[in-house]
Formats: sequence, C-alpha cells, structure tokens
Amino acid sequence: MKYLNVVAALAALAIANPLPSPAAAELEAQFENAHELVKRQGSTSNELNSGACRDYIFIFARGSTESGNMGGTVGPATCSGLKNSFGSSRVACQGVGPQYTASIGDNLLSEGTSSAGYNNAITLFNLAQSKCPQSLVVFGGYSQGAAVMHASVRRLSASSKARLVGGVLYGDTRNGEDNGQIPNYPRDDVLIICRADDGVCGAGLTVTLGHLLYTTDGSVTRGVGYLANKIRAGA
Repeated sequence: MKYLNVVAALAALAIANPLPSPAAAELEAQFENAHELVKRQGSTSNELNSGACRDYIFIFARGSTESGNMGGTVGPATCSGLKNSFGSSRVACQGVGPQYTASIGDNLLSEGTSSAGYNNAITLFNLAQSKCPQSLVVFGGYSQGAAVMHASVRRLSASSKARLVGGVLYGDTRNGEDNGQIPNYPRDDVLIICRADDGVCGAGLTVTLGHLLYTTDGSVTRGVGYLANKIRAGA
C-alpha cells in the first residue's frame, strides 16, 4: 500500500504542502484543487462496447478524478494518434468504466485501485477477445489507470492475452512496486513512461507538476509510436 502525499505544483503557481496521511475525502478535495487549472473536459468512447469490430482495439483507463471513461489528457490524445496512424475506421477506442470510477481514495488500496476497477477492465479485454477475435488489442493507462492495467492484464487468461500486442502506461503509480513491468506479462511489450520529476513513479505517491505534463512533453507521440509499431509487428 502506498503512502499518498499530494504536493501538486502548477506552473509558476503555489505549491501545496505535503499531506500527513489524510482521509480519502480530504485527499480528493486536495487533488481536485491541485488539478483545477489543468483539468480538461473528459471524453467518453465506447467503440468496443457499442460498435462493430475494427482491426485494432485500444482499451484505456484514465487517471484519478478525470471525467468520462477516457479522461481529458493522454487517453483521448493516444486514441487520436492511433486513429491518425491507421485510419479512424480501423481503430476502436474503449475507455474503462463505469465500474472503474477513478476515485482518488482507491489509490490507497493494496493494488493502487479497486477490484471493481480492474475487473471492469478484465471484462473489456474478455469482450474484445470474444466479440472480435481477429482484432489486435493494445492498452493504455494513466496514473491510477496504469494501476488498473497492472492489476487486470496480469489476471487475464491465456486466450485473452493472445490478442494483446502491447501497452503504454503514463505516470505509472505501480512502477515502483512492480519493478517497471506488469507481472505475468512480457516486459518488452509494455512501455512505461515516467518523468524523472513525477513523484508517483517511485515507492511513494506524490503528485508533482511532472505528473501533469505528459500531454505537453512529447510522451503521447512516443506512446503512439510504440503502440503503432507493436500493431504493425503483430499484424
């Protein structure tokens, strides 16, 4: 279990003081305040749940407090990058929800997220395998959403893993605990992007300014390129 300490710094604005193990409700209020100036309207995508099968399926789990099932930061940007690379008609983007609520308090649980959250993701991976067995599947997660992917991907059956070709995790809250990989999944098939100034990527869980910069520092371009290469290699 991680000790959660929010020190959110907002570009040239006031930096919050470290929090001495606050209750989940207080954490949520602090986290919301820290992100107020960088929050974006979250988006929702249910192209696996509701649409026809496409060649490539991207399953994504958003970060804590992000709205929509894709969030408003790296999720939609990575989805758009894949669609630009292969064509919108060939890529289906699916966010993890509604059982995964991205509640800040769930970061304090033993796996960095709730069982409802990672079981929600498992259901989607299994759906991709059963509904679209010819499709290649890639995945992604940001912040707590990366923990969702750690917990779900490692629990997948061999048949559900068979169509997975790779994943990208931004600001991975389980990076330290799981030694830079997803247990029971090939290390070379996951790109973990963690900035040196992102405090959530170590043994603790400190939300610093670096945790909020993955949409502006070229990380999404790197992540999309990695997934695109994995798709091409698996096709």
